[in-house]
This record gives sequence, structure tokens and C-alpha cells, in this order.
Amino acid sequence: MFHRTLCSSSTRIFNNHFLTFFSYQDHFPRKKTLILRMASGDQKFPPQQQKTQPGKEHVMNPVPQFTNPDYKSANKLQGKIALITGGDSGIGRAVCNLFALEGATVAFTYVKGHEDKDARDTLEMIKRAKSNEAKDPMAIPADLGYDENCKRVVDEVVSAFGRIDILINNAAEQYECGTVEEIDEPRLERVFRTNIFSYFFMARHALKHMKEGSSIINTTSVNAYKGNAKLLDYTSTKGAIVAFTRGLSLQLVSKGIRVNGVAPGPIWTPLIPASFKEEETAQFGGEVPMKRAGQPIEVAPSYVFLASNQCSSYITGQVLHPNGGTVVNG
Repeated sequence: MFHRTLCSSSTRIFNNHFLTFFSYQDHFPRKKTLILRMASGDQKFPPQQQKTQPGKEHVMNPVPQFTNPDYKSANKLQGKIALITGGDSGIGRAVCNLFALEGATVAFTYVKGHEDKDARDTLEMIKRAKSNEAKDPMAIPADLGYDENCKRVVDEVVSAFGRIDILINNAAEQYECGTVEEIDEPRLERVFRTNIFSYFFMARHALKHMKEGSSIINTTSVNAYKGNAKLLDYTSTKGAIVAFTRGLSLQLVSKGIRVNGVAPGPIWTPLIPASFKEEETAQFGGEVPMKRAGQPIEVAPSYVFLASNQCSSYITGQVLHPNGGTVVNG
């Protein structure tokens, strides 16, 4: 059970949005979690930029919301072993939290030297959220763009827990570009290695330790459906992930292993200030019908739904779209 103490709350108006702040004594003292209520009007974040990727969640303003006191867990993943790539921050952190609340034993990957503090914070969060029956979580540093590193991650998880029931392919990086001429071979290889090569590598090694009833969930993007002129290489990898999800689902359906995807819209994660200029970050998310960016906790329940056989046993080869109202037809 997730034990928490609500110690304070306050409400303020922030660019026509009503925001409620909650802080938890048992998670991050003196830090407050932001909850965005759905509202109309233009949203703006404080201008900010991080110079390196992957970005750091703990220095963002406001810190992304990875949990919600109104979330009601129901043991949907009790006894499951889940491996989440890029789980230290952003959507990955929110998924780790909800999976732990739902009874899963959680292992996640992060980039050593860049995401150490975020990984420690997430590991502590999972330990507090996990059920008594779940095993202690694991945080594994790895560059997932290379096959041998993905094999090592899978081997570590299987050595500790015996199997893998749920694989979440979520690690990603992105860079802005003005024209295709700006994307040289080293950058193209780097983005493809992280964003799609790793999905292949993780799946091929994890499948050796997955059985009927297991699930693979891949993080794609709304950009795969609508395109993005400034994120050409990133968008191309996200389109590849959609095709990978559909093809792999057909391969594995006879084995009783479901493969699905989640295509988030603009979500407030460390990837944003690490990718965009200050003025772009300030306006981030304002283009969607809801006129605001989403929070990681607004995306994470999609992964719970797809991972839970009691919720989605008849769903495979599909993609969910938590994107703030953008209509996609694909």
C-alpha cells in the first residue's frame, strides 16, 4: 500500500489555469507536486532551458507531476515483474509509480552520470509505494542504444526476479532542426539507436523470459501521426515505433503476448527544456485543443490499462492517444 501524508495544499491562478499544489512528507519534503486542472486559456511555463540530454527532472520549474492523490489502485498488476526503460523521470517515473501502486515489482533504466539524482529519487519513491508482496525495485544504468547493454539489463532483471512480465520501451531523445541538411550521420544514428534500436534490442532479449499473458508497451508520439518539422529525426523514429508495435503484435499474438503503444501529446517532462529554446519551452503545449501541456500522471494510467490483462486482454497492436485533444486517424 502507498502510504502518504497530505501536509498542505493551496490554489492559485497561473495564466488562467487553476493549479493546486500538494506536498508529501514521505516523498520529497519541501517540494510540491503540481496538479493541473483541465481549463481553458493560454498556459505558459517559466522560460527555462537545459543544455544537455537527457534532461533533469529535479531542476525543472514546475517539477512534473508524477502522482495524484486521487488515483485509486486496485492490484491490477499484483505479482507482475515490470521493466521500464527511461524510468527515472517524466512519463517513465509516473509509470514506475503507478505500477508499484498496482502491486508490480519494478526495475527501470537510466543514464548514468546524467540522471543519477532523478534515479535515486524514483527508486526511493517506488520503495515507498510498493506493496508488501512486491520485491525491492532496481535502478539499472545503461546506454540502451547497443544490443549488449540491453542484454545486460535484461539479464540483471531476470537474475534478480526470475522473469519479465511487462516490458515498457520508453527511453528517448530528441533535438530540434531547421532543415534535413542539419541532421548528420552521427546524430541520426544516435537518435535512432536510442529511440528505436533499443526497442528491438530490449524486446528480443526480454522475450526469452516472457510467457503467455505478458505484455510489451512501446512509447511512440503524436508526432508519428501529425508530423513535426522541427523534430524530423525524432518523428521518424516514432513512426517506426508504431510500425514496430503493429508488426511485433502480429508475431506474438499466437504466443499470448500482447504488444501495444502509447502516443503522448505534449507532456511536461525533462525532454522539453533539454530540447527547446527558452521561449519555446514557455509556450509548450499551448497548441492542442486543451491549450496546455499534459502531466506525466495523465499519461501513466494508459500503461496500467494496457499492462493489465483484466483491463485489456482483447487489445493488441493498438495505440492509445493521451494528447490533449488532437484528433489522429491512424
